[in-house]
Amino acid sequence: MTSFAELHDLTGKVAVVTGGSRGIGRAIVRTLAEAGADVVIASRKAEACAAVAEEVRASTGRRAVGIACHVGRWADCERLVAETVERLGGLDVLVNNAGMSPTYESLDAVSEELYDKTLAVNLKGPFRLAVLAAKHMADHGGGSIINIGTAGSLMASVHELPYACAKAGLNALTVGLAEAYAPKVRVNAILPGPVLTDAHQAWAAEDFDASFVPLGRIGRPDDVGPLALHFASEASSFTTGAIVRVDGGITRKV
Repeated sequence: MTSFAELHDLTGKVAVVTGGSRGIGRAIVRTLAEAGADVVIASRKAEACAAVAEEVRASTGRRAVGIACHVGRWADCERLVAETVERLGGLDVLVNNAGMSPTYESLDAVSEELYDKTLAVNLKGPFRLAVLAAKHMADHGGGSIINIGTAGSLMASVHELPYACAKAGLNALTVGLAEAYAPKVRVNAILPGPVLTDAHQAWAAEDFDASFVPLGRIGRPDDVGPLALHFASEASSFTTGAIVRVDGGITRKV
């Protein structure tokens, strides 16, 4: 019987994590590297990617590279996949984590530019990147794609409606790609709830109140990493098209 450790061993695998320089993405990068994966840290800022890559190399001994990428631009998505394969020799795991949730005063104040930018980063880019990665994986023995959404896609708030709409599309993308690229490529989604990341600096004081969370606290980036590892590894070899909440059990809009 294969051991628990062996099922979660990613030695020899190459993983790309978008939005990997901070927050949830950074926690996932660290978790996958500690499990043996070589990692690509992708985000818009090359310096931030390079800094995290250096940390990973120093702490885990794994190969780690930073690649600047704006996922809302399809040319950048194509370059990210091509450069990953060229520099690390393959692509086995993709984590579509990059996202943005801009604020606005009211729904009628949402500009076309803000709406388009939100959809581009949260859905348009992940669509293209996932298709490119899935094609490569299907042609080279298989792999795993993990989409990082939000619990808000299931209980949308008026305060984040364009973001929730885009992430609801990501849920649909997860299910559709799981069917399209089976059996070689598995595609699953993780829906975090409120998580304390760099973004929480913009939260109002009342947003730190965890009274609406049945488990009694706001989430941490490290709460997401273990599930990402599960989906990336052979431990989830019979799971695809799954959409799993990691939100402390919230049942209402926040």
